[in-house]
Amino acid sequence: MKLKKKLVEKPWGLRVLPDIFDAASGKRIGEIWFEAPDGVIPQLMTKYLFTSEKLSVQVHPNDRQARRVGFSHGKEECWFILDAEPHSVLGLGLNKKVSATKLKTAAVLGEIENLIDWKPVKAGDFFFVPAGTIHAIGPGISLVEVQQNVDITYRMYDYGRPRELHLEEAMAVAKLTSSDMKYFREVPHDTSASLFVGKPFSLFQIVGTDAEPISNTASKEWQVIPLEGSVTVRGKLIKAGECGICPRFSDIDLSKNGKSLIACT
Repeated sequence: MKLKKKLVEKPWGLRVLPDIFDAASGKRIGEIWFEAPDGVIPQLMTKYLFTSEKLSVQVHPNDRQARRVGFSHGKEECWFILDAEPHSVLGLGLNKKVSATKLKTAAVLGEIENLIDWKPVKAGDFFFVPAGTIHAIGPGISLVEVQQNVDITYRMYDYGRPRELHLEEAMAVAKLTSSDMKYFREVPHDTSASLFVGKPFSLFQIVGTDAEPISNTASKEWQVIPLEGSVTVRGKLIKAGECGICPRFSDIDLSKNGKSLIACT
C-alpha cells in the first residue's frame, strides 16, 4: 500500500524542497507526513523534516508515563540526516547533569539552549532518540524521522512562537542527564546497514537489492522509504519521496531500488 503524502506548512520550513518533492510555490513546507487510509493505524509514522529555523525544545514520555495520561504507548524516534548546511546542529540531552529546578528555571527564562548538548551533523548521520531525551533540531537540516505513531509531545521552549508549552508535563518525564550516544552511526552512502535493531522498532538502510541486514527479521509491519530509485510494494510503485507499507518483507520488490530506508516493528 502506498501511503498518502501530506505537505505541512511550518514557519520554520523551506520554500524550495529537494527535486523529488512537488511543493507549491511560496509555501514554507516544514514536514511531509505519510498517512494511512481510514481504518488503518500503522504502528510507525514516517516524516521528512526541512528546517530553516530552530525547532522547539521538547521531550516525549515512555510507555509507562504515557499510559498514565491515557495513551496506549509512549514515543521513541530516530533521525537519518539527508542533508545539512555547514555548522548545523541537533540537540540531544543535556551537556551536564542539572537539577530539576535549574532546568525548569532555564526553560522559563529562555536559557535552556545553554544546557542542551548540541551535536554537529552531516549527511548520513543517524541518531536514535529514546523517550525522556530532551531534544531539538537546528536550522539548515533535511532529515527522515521514524517514530512511534502517537501524538504526544511536550514542548519546553519554542523561541517565543505562539504555541502551547507543556513545561510541567515535560519536567515529569525528562531525563536530567546527557544523552546516551551508543546508537549514533555514521552510515556509508553505498552500503546496506542496520541503523537500529531493537524495541520499539528497527531501521535499515538498503542499497540496491542487498537486503542482508534484514535477514531473519520478523515483523508484521514494514515501511519502506525510497531515497533513490523506486521499489514496488504489493504491485504499487513507490518512488523516491514516497512511502509504502506492507505486512511482510517479501511484499517489497527491490529490483529497481537505488537506496531505501526500511523500518519495521
